[in-house]
Order: sequence, then C-alpha cells, then structure tokens
Amino acid sequence: MSQADFEAALSAQGYAPAVLVQQPVGYAMGMHQHPFDAFALILQGEITIEVDGISKSYPAGSSFQLPANTPHKESALLQGVSYLAGRKSVNEGVSAS
Repeated sequence: MSQADFEAALSAQGYAPAVLVQQPVGYAMGMHQHPFDAFALILQGEITIEVDGISKSYPAGSSFQLPANTPHKESALLQGVSYLAGRKSVNEGVSAS
C-alpha cells in the first residue's frame, strides 16, 4: 500500500490524520490495549503484533488494523520500526450527557 493510498483509506474510514511513530531496535511492549481503533502503514523495518497468542509480522510496505480494546503485544526487535498510525475513537458520534 502506498502512503497516498493509506492516507486516503484513513480519511475514507473516519480515522484521524496519521502520525509518524518510530521505535528503536530492541523495542518490545508487553500486553496492553488502546481505547481507539488503530490503522498503521509500516514505512521501514518490521513490527510484530501478538493477539490471542498468535504473532504476525508486518514488514515495510504492509499495513494492519487493530480494533479498540484488543489486548496485544508488539515488538520490533531486530530492525526497529517506523510507521504511520491513524486512530479512530470508538466513541465518535456519541455525545456525553
């Protein structure tokens, strides 16, 4: 997926504009979750995401989506990773009263 296609997909699917995320060689984060949907495009390196005990690696040029509140681990041990990430609030369109 090209960066232009990724940014168009973010917009079409209601995600906020992408931000650049960079993690160094050896990066690892234990089990955690985010209160938002995530959509990422890998620019350089590779990231591994583990969900429900299943690991999947995403090299440069690939993308992935992760639903809000999905427990997962992530790592970029050998190469580090740079990626564009868009977020979408799961409460979007819900007014607080």
